[in-house]
Amino acid sequence: MVKRLAGRALKMICGAALMLPLSMMSACSRGESALSDNSADQPPISILAPLHFPQTPSSELITEIERLTGTQLNITWVPEGVYTDKMNTALTTGSLDKVTFVKFTDYNPVKNMIRSGAFWEIGPYLEEFPNLRQLDAAILKQTAVDGGIYGLYTERPASRQGIIIRKDWLEQLHLSPPQTLDELYEVMKQFTYNDPDGNGKADTLGLVDRNDLVYGVFKTLSSYFGTPNNWKIEDGRFIPEFATPEYMDTMNFMRKLYNEGIINQDFALTSKEVQRDKFIRGTAGIFIGSMTDVQRLSIEAKAINPQAELTLINRIEGPQGYKVWSIPKYNGLYLFSKKAIATEQELKQVLHFFDRAMDKDVANLMVYGFEGRHYTLDGKGKVILPENTSQLRVYEVSPLYSLMIADGGNKNIMEVAQKEQLTALADQLNKDNEQFLVDDPTVGLISPTYDEKNVELSAIIADATYNYILGNIDADGFAEEVENWRTSGGSMIIQEYAEAEAKARNDEN
Repeated sequence: MVKRLAGRALKMICGAALMLPLSMMSACSRGESALSDNSADQPPISILAPLHFPQTPSSELITEIERLTGTQLNITWVPEGVYTDKMNTALTTGSLDKVTFVKFTDYNPVKNMIRSGAFWEIGPYLEEFPNLRQLDAAILKQTAVDGGIYGLYTERPASRQGIIIRKDWLEQLHLSPPQTLDELYEVMKQFTYNDPDGNGKADTLGLVDRNDLVYGVFKTLSSYFGTPNNWKIEDGRFIPEFATPEYMDTMNFMRKLYNEGIINQDFALTSKEVQRDKFIRGTAGIFIGSMTDVQRLSIEAKAINPQAELTLINRIEGPQGYKVWSIPKYNGLYLFSKKAIATEQELKQVLHFFDRAMDKDVANLMVYGFEGRHYTLDGKGKVILPENTSQLRVYEVSPLYSLMIADGGNKNIMEVAQKEQLTALADQLNKDNEQFLVDDPTVGLISPTYDEKNVELSAIIADATYNYILGNIDADGFAEEVENWRTSGGSMIIQEYAEAEAKARNDEN
């Protein structure tokens, strides 16, 4: 019988979440407001937001944001690794905050709650706000549910995925940065068995991973192998990624890493926090994920070992050349609870906060922090981000990034003249990724069965993937689980996507 590792991992994560404090911040202040100049006249805005950093943002910054926007904020910061579980609990128990962030990967299951009337449709109100009316229409359309706009999107590059690697280990072993899958394997192997830290002990790993098949190692690695991004269309048929030879090639590669001890043996149960900790402490030499994490990882690694040096790689050549999976330029949405926001006037107050947060004074405070403490300006009014204040920005300012909507298209954000070397490199490689993106062809298509059953169906494939890599099942066993997916609703999803795609094609003609 297939072991249900994904479920076991979730239970462990949920248990860990009980031991993690959720920081609640609120303060009273007065500031500018199109609705009211006195925040005391308005109820607090409660927000459930993900925390991608070890600590919450500076309370001084939160207080200043409240003063400038004329609001009281009650923000529940939830560590990203347990965010989905916390959000789902709030959804199922009806205990939503006024504003709830929903990750891109969790959005489809939430759509049925949107259809049931749990959230406000905000589309009709956007024109009332000077910044919100300028949101990207194409991105809004991608987020729409049955033609309605319900969320404010957090904008991200189409793909930030790549490899963060110990440059000092490469130099210690006289290795060049890997450029192909074979070279990547060889570097991982050398990092595991050839004492890259020079301490004479067999205490290093080539790669560290976590219990996340999307934002962990697997999906990025699979795109190098040429796996489609969730789905591909072949001869008019929709084929799920896990039914392709490239997906199997990726599983075989991961299975090899596992059998040879090149990857942490508990990766299927490892949280993001533990994964990061193993990397910054020098247990592993490669971290595959968002390249924008490199500056923070470098700061924390150097705090433990000043000799630690990181660099980035975004191009790994696979059987089909360069490939990397993409998102549709948003990684999540802020939704607005009808239960928690009782009136249209209160909804407008909440929307006003997000609109005001896009103005120059607030937006730049959220991106860069306080001038003089976190950044300086050059003679032309452009931002300088010194290396010597990088750690301060990571600890005090960077967590606020989760609250920002549509920052990529916000012209009020000041241009950077100089930034940290690793941050600049990450930005450059994120842009380079756009030359070989692999898009999901189902974005914008509707499958009611997918929206209803994807959580349970995804668990079938996640468990099968982990069990294949761990050697608990063979290829035939994996195929049986794929068939289980089909008979449990997957075949209906395939049919519905095909019908939706045909309808979209006809509408264009």
